[in-house]
Amino acid sequence: MRVTAEAARLLVNRHFLAPARSQHFRDAEGGYAHQQGTYPQTLAYGLNDSPAGLAAWIVDKFRAWSDCDGDVERRFSKDELLTITTLYWVTGSINSSFLFYYDSRHDPEPPQPIRVDVPVGIALSPKENPVTGPREWAEQSYNIARWTEMPRGGHFPAAEEPELLATELREFFHALR
Repeated sequence: MRVTAEAARLLVNRHFLAPARSQHFRDAEGGYAHQQGTYPQTLAYGLNDSPAGLAAWIVDKFRAWSDCDGDVERRFSKDELLTITTLYWVTGSINSSFLFYYDSRHDPEPPQPIRVDVPVGIALSPKENPVTGPREWAEQSYNIARWTEMPRGGHFPAAEEPELLATELREFFHALR
């Protein structure tokens, strides 16, 4: 069997570059996870005490994690960003949003691998944090019924590309009828 250059490139990208992409993301953008995983309350108290600090934290994540090429207002209006910030501010819930990172880091018993047999749909946005490896890796733990690499979007697909996400959800569930 002859392997084409394109097939070889895809194999390298899927299996060997996924860990490198994840490491690059951790190096460039991973400070938030370290801070939230080690001293979440220190960060939360500071953000709850300063609406400007809270807005800066949230807008920075929306800028870095969305498909906006660094211009957050290409994807989100000031009203949308202020609404999200206000929801965290008036509810005082930035702290609870950090708990997953802390709990994951400090769990005395790490999660044990299990097999998820219910049908699973994956919709990968091109600008999403690169934490997902190749499909073959996911299939070891999940019953992947649908795997879609979306043409646009980032970490906030419901806000960035609502029509694409709605179509993807319809297609996933239609196949299960």
